[in-house]
Amino acid sequence: MIVVFVCMFSLLQKAHRFHHTVSFFSGIIDQCSSLKSPSNSLKLVHAQLVKIGLNFSNVYLGNRCIDLYFNSGSPKDAVKMFDDMSRKNIFSWNLYLKVLVKCFDMATARRVFDEMPERDAVSWNTVISGYVSSGFRDSAWEVFVEMRERGVGPTEFTFSLLLCCVKCRDHAKEMHCRIVKNGGCYSNLVVGNSLIDMYGKLGLVEYSLAVFLSMEKVDVISWNAMISGCCKSGYERFALLLFCVMRSSGFEVDEYTVSAVLTACSNLRNWEKGKQMFCFSTKMGFLWNAVVCSAAIDLFSKCNRLGSALRVFKESCVFDSAVCNAMIACYASHNMEENAFHLFVYTLRESIRPTEFTLSSVLHSAAVFVPVEQGSQLHSLAIKTGFEAEAIVASSLVQMYNKYGLVEFALKIFSKMASRDLIVWNTMILGLADNGKLFEAIELFEKLLESGLHPDQITYSAVLSACSYGGLLEEGMAVFSSMQQQQQRGVVPMNEHYTCVVNMMIQADMINEAIDFLYSLQWEPDSRIWESLLLACGDYENLELIEAIADGLMELEPHSSLPYLIYLANTYEQRGRWESVVRLRRKMEKVTRKEVADISWIGIKGHTYSFEANPTCHHGRENVCSILGFLKQDMSTGDDSVFIN
Repeated sequence: MIVVFVCMFSLLQKAHRFHHTVSFFSGIIDQCSSLKSPSNSLKLVHAQLVKIGLNFSNVYLGNRCIDLYFNSGSPKDAVKMFDDMSRKNIFSWNLYLKVLVKCFDMATARRVFDEMPERDAVSWNTVISGYVSSGFRDSAWEVFVEMRERGVGPTEFTFSLLLCCVKCRDHAKEMHCRIVKNGGCYSNLVVGNSLIDMYGKLGLVEYSLAVFLSMEKVDVISWNAMISGCCKSGYERFALLLFCVMRSSGFEVDEYTVSAVLTACSNLRNWEKGKQMFCFSTKMGFLWNAVVCSAAIDLFSKCNRLGSALRVFKESCVFDSAVCNAMIACYASHNMEENAFHLFVYTLRESIRPTEFTLSSVLHSAAVFVPVEQGSQLHSLAIKTGFEAEAIVASSLVQMYNKYGLVEFALKIFSKMASRDLIVWNTMILGLADNGKLFEAIELFEKLLESGLHPDQITYSAVLSACSYGGLLEEGMAVFSSMQQQQQRGVVPMNEHYTCVVNMMIQADMINEAIDFLYSLQWEPDSRIWESLLLACGDYENLELIEAIADGLMELEPHSSLPYLIYLANTYEQRGRWESVVRLRRKMEKVTRKEVADISWIGIKGHTYSFEANPTCHHGRENVCSILGFLKQDMSTGDDSVFIN
């Protein structure tokens, strides 16, 4: 076809039909875009333009070539075409800027933008779009402010870009007011959808719904943004209701709709609704989509259907980071840390780049399963991939090092975090308490209060645990008193908090006060609190109280009452109550207790071996037993030469 075009061009050139030649070349460029190799075909056309000098003089044809070079995946040829043009207009510069933003670094694009002889709204939008897509949202906002100062009016596309940069609720409402003042919003579908998505991410579902109901026209993207925003804000039941209304209104659902509804079912742990949604997605053929497949795995995981999750993963036709991350998280949440770690290693061998969520799940597993050396290697991988600064990864690193007992490393990561949410504060305080850094845990709690964040029940549980471990009654009661003042925020004391308070009183020999404290509670204490009090009453003279506590514990835990029976029998024996001892001994013979198999592990040369309490089940049983038999034989003969060297 190109040969025919060249022949026709030669005829037009000989006839000196210049205007017809330009129109003819424009048609050729249009045809090039529909060919299998548009770039190669365009180069032949470009060569003819160079031959007659049209690429230097005709701006229209030059712009068409730049645009087609860029769309056909040849940005370098597009840049060369721009450089060769002797005449350029605002469209030429905008196309050139678009190429730089999409294919090259933003620093070069910004330099070209600043040097442009003329700029319009398209120029400003192109730079803002480049900053937003590159993650430099603060720079995008600065360009928008400069755009307004230069007197260039923002378009609806400008606002749709900037709505992605909003970080707080007040800023969101301010941007909404600007859009309404500018005359846009409800008549523009893109802007309306961006507003719904923005409010949904910030948890302002009522504002999302107000925008949704005020829009003149909605589409599938509008419904998806609304449903997804409800899921992110804790309104999962309302999301399911919206899905039903969406279908009854005649809108066709897509993969993103199904994945959002599956997420809602997962958060609600609603197996029946989730099963129906999974069947619907299978019927529609949406399981081919990675997002839907990962959402289905997450649903089965949270509904304790591990076998179903594994089956979906194995039968999945897609194998990418989203699906693997969902399966790794599934293994980790079901205490199958070894499987999670092995799958993670397999993804690395398959050149699947991990995400920050993948690393977070693996780091949680590493704290339980892998040795310190491999945990440090995961930390190095987080640095190499650039995810160390991500809040979810940094929080997992803090937890991992706290579990290893390396509190200094955890504190170092914690101090370097640019922004700290309440989860990482709680993780660090609990890590300090678990590793014996009691005063440091209390000091960090005070810094949390100074930061402006409001502690929750987990925060108080960590601080009270530190006070309980150290017997710091005065500090602990002050913390507990401050917790009671936070009840209007929904921070209500639970059993774990009462347990810490009782333990502190017991350590201070304030048993009577602890008993009065428990009887004054409107909350029904659990067995752990009464067990602590029972163990502290060993030398207590009031036998009736000890019997009442033991009887109460046996009622709370009838299947695990043997330890309390033993304790009560020893108490009777110490006081010479032999008839009561005999009665309890007979009762103890009828009580059966399920043995809990302990397990330990050791890492040798990159392999982790686990050993259960049952010696016939662990790895390498034959070798271990033979060595033990050899040692036993030498010990019986009195030969200790085997222990030398």
